[in-house]
Amino acid sequence: MNSRNETNATMVTPATDILERKDGFHIFMDMPGVAASALSIDLEENELTIRAESSYAPASDSQNRHAAPEFASPVYQRVFTLSDLVDKEKIKATLKDGVLDLFLPKAEEMKPRRISISTGS
Repeated sequence: MNSRNETNATMVTPATDILERKDGFHIFMDMPGVAASALSIDLEENELTIRAESSYAPASDSQNRHAAPEFASPVYQRVFTLSDLVDKEKIKATLKDGVLDLFLPKAEEMKPRRISISTGS
């Protein structure tokens, strides 16, 4: 989904994959051109907001110029509502090669566990 914001930058919802594993949830988001310094991840109550600005500087020299540029530096944004399944204090983020990897661990009390059985002695 794309839209324009007040600075005329293109707002883009990044392509996202969400995987559930035994230890928690992994969210992978494609954000090409984004540096860690231009990425913000904010958690307010149960709302996780990811926002990033990519940097694209078209090559410009005496031989080449953009006659009709259609590609601009997008602003990526995505908001997730987290449930109590997630341990919000242990969320981790890694940005590598234009892919953001968010790890949302499951809360200890929500992890599967085996219940011990006692005998009535």
